[in-house]
Amino acid sequence: SARGDHNGAAMVAMAGKNCVAIATDTRFGLQMQTVTCDFEKVFKLTDRVFAGFAGLATDVQTLRNLLKFRLSLYALREEREMKPDVLSSLLSHMLYEKRFGPYFVEPIVAGLKDDGSPFLCGMDCLGAAVFAEDFVVSGTCTENLNGICESMWRPDMQPDDLFETIGQCLLAAVDRDAMSGWGAVVHVVTPEGVTSKRLKGRMD
Repeated sequence: SARGDHNGAAMVAMAGKNCVAIATDTRFGLQMQTVTCDFEKVFKLTDRVFAGFAGLATDVQTLRNLLKFRLSLYALREEREMKPDVLSSLLSHMLYEKRFGPYFVEPIVAGLKDDGSPFLCGMDCLGAAVFAEDFVVSGTCTENLNGICESMWRPDMQPDDLFETIGQCLLAAVDRDAMSGWGAVVHVVTPEGVTSKRLKGRMD
């Protein structure tokens, strides 16, 4: 949608061997004008689950706050952390109940299941989900990301390889899109914990 493309974004999540990575650019723009280069679009929701929202910046922040609230309620009621598949179902429902005045975001949920295997899920603004074994993409340069990820992804990557691959895929994709880039951040989730790294990107 035109509204979803207003602020620009590039986002990708990728599966490895007992690890998962999610990466995003950091640009916040108003169409072709870049406003800031430190806008947060990917959020750590539990120790093993991240969610990223590509789309209209105001809805990104609204949905992040709403989702964190629902997660806190769940933790209080259930006395446990939400699993990635449950979280993506919840998010899907939250989006679909606003279908007549939707949040203009395309979310990605990435995390590790109980057995340590990767979980990847992408959605449209109405919460229609797609589950993938390899990678999911979202934002204003999904064609670029899909193309390069198809070429670069391989099964059973270790965390270091996964970081390198997802980082290079994102940087190559945003350099071919005027609406995204200006820096990036990569989170790699393993059973041992989370590693987050900032990447420098072209500033033009």
